[in-house]
Amino acid sequence: MTLAYLTGFGNQFATEAVPGTLPVGRNSPQRVAHGLYAELLSGSAFTAPRAENRRTWMYRRQPSVVVGGYEALDLPFWRTGAAAGVDVPPDPLRWHPAAAPEGEVDFIDGLRTLVLNGDADAQTGVAAHVVFANHSMDRRALVNADGEMLVVPQSGRFTFTTELGVLQAEPGQVVLLPRGLAFKVAVDGPSTAYVCENHGAPFRLPELGPIGSNGLANPRDFEHPVATFEDTPGPYEIVKKTGGLFWRATQGHTPFDVVAWHGNLAPCRYDTRHFMVIGSISFDHPDPSIFTVLTSPSDTPGVANCDFVIFPPRWLVAEDSFRPPWYHRNVMSEFMGLVYGQYDAKPEGFRPGGASLHNSMVPHGPDTEAFTKASSAPLAPHKLDATLAFMFESRWRFKPTAWAMRDGARDARYAECWSGLADNFKRP
Repeated sequence: MTLAYLTGFGNQFATEAVPGTLPVGRNSPQRVAHGLYAELLSGSAFTAPRAENRRTWMYRRQPSVVVGGYEALDLPFWRTGAAAGVDVPPDPLRWHPAAAPEGEVDFIDGLRTLVLNGDADAQTGVAAHVVFANHSMDRRALVNADGEMLVVPQSGRFTFTTELGVLQAEPGQVVLLPRGLAFKVAVDGPSTAYVCENHGAPFRLPELGPIGSNGLANPRDFEHPVATFEDTPGPYEIVKKTGGLFWRATQGHTPFDVVAWHGNLAPCRYDTRHFMVIGSISFDHPDPSIFTVLTSPSDTPGVANCDFVIFPPRWLVAEDSFRPPWYHRNVMSEFMGLVYGQYDAKPEGFRPGGASLHNSMVPHGPDTEAFTKASSAPLAPHKLDATLAFMFESRWRFKPTAWAMRDGARDARYAECWSGLADNFKRP
């Protein structure tokens, strides 16, 4: 399938699948063209500052109020908020890639929560999930009223059909789905992904400060779908998540019936190969904040509800410097995943599809092998290639779920990777 995209993060877009659908000079005319209905999706309060106001007008065949009554749905592996986690000691945690569930599972049924914090009703915090999917959502759609979803494919290929159009993504690309937007996911065979469910302020591009007007993720590299709609009759199951609970209803038509739309609240995809890496060309390993793609700010400036950080291929050229990340304790809590390749600070135990968690003030850094190798390596220019790691970093402490601690392939011997770091001090 060849798809068309609109480019530019946060742009005001206008797109129509049928020419002449979008009204001119107004949003809600007395009669919408072609017998359609006008519907507004607000991603912010009406009175939010203009620069932060997000909304999209949709012109659709039937409004989203045409849906049956909801009944409770049990999804035991998808958890929300710190209260749904378990208390654990302040140890570093790591997980190997977990085994996929048996049988046919789609994006919804194959989602497993690893760690979480905050409170969806208080609109704070995030959750980090892994997804195993070997079956496409056909006549089934998901509406997440608790937060937006940032999907990081790890294997396979995902096709996201949303109310505003269709996007495809594979490892190396990410997809951002706004809060409250209906979508379904198709896969081309067994596929896996990481997901950040963001309950706080919507993700935006970080400020560049002294970097200047260019660098990191450029707005024009974010791609949004053009208007398209399904034209197949028949009922749809609508799964809705709100307040950490799940509900299901059946409606007699597709939710993907938007013929045209305009606005700045839309799903998008981003190819991490377009990220302009900033790094040292003299000495020392800079702070990982220079790898921030998107940020969800909190009420404290500079302390994010969540930062989405990537570690893509890049050159290392610093002189007289220990080039991997240094040992540190951080105010922020760090959940990390590996899409493909090898992470330079953990060359052995950290596997693609796995994850690690270093909560606030939990010490971490290169394992014994990485430290020994980097301390004696010749400091010639070196390129880290064919690798992509990422981090969901949050000001709130993450709590793992019971599934993560029991069935999530936790590496119980993770801390042993530092046991070989001997005391080499020699008194002068």
